[in-house]
Amino acid sequence: MTIEIIDLGLIDYQEALKKQMHAVEDVLAGGQERVFFCSHPPVVTLGRASEEKDLQGWQGKTMEVSRGGRATYHGPGQVIVYPILDLSKRGSDLHRHMRILELSVIHCLDHYGIEAEGDRKDATGVWVGDKKIASIGIAAKRWVSYHGLAFNLDHDPEAFKGISPCGFQQSVMTSLEDLRGEKMAREELQALLEEELLDLL
Repeated sequence: MTIEIIDLGLIDYQEALKKQMHAVEDVLAGGQERVFFCSHPPVVTLGRASEEKDLQGWQGKTMEVSRGGRATYHGPGQVIVYPILDLSKRGSDLHRHMRILELSVIHCLDHYGIEAEGDRKDATGVWVGDKKIASIGIAAKRWVSYHGLAFNLDHDPEAFKGISPCGFQQSVMTSLEDLRGEKMAREELQALLEEELLDLL
């Protein structure tokens, strides 16, 4: 199955969501699967499991969304991946889809000499020790997936301020820059993520 890779660059969250939903309808009609890569201006999205206490002073834009999970920050220092895939052709298994997203990040971090894990009983996402480097939240319409993962690339002192990201303390979150002690090239990370994700799919 051929998967089209589309780089949306820095794009407003709502505009990216519109592109996702248009792609979902296209795949449902028999169109080509695709994976969007992008980043967003700062916004906090509130998944279906969000609680009032998740917002503790966040002053920016918020948006309720259909994915699972709780409050999640999206910003320009992240690499965000939205796979629009026909899961009915891939085992009709949402849990497996989430594991593939986690593994793509874990394998990518391995290239940087960083050992990570996912599939924790207490939390989704990808963890390096007790620090979380990537958040994952998905949804599906008639087995076509949308939403996806947010990988923290750059250190962003404003990120996660005023929220409990995925129900955790702000201090839990880390980035590739924090872990490596230097800024890493977005193009390199995105190419690695693309390679690992397509290999797993």
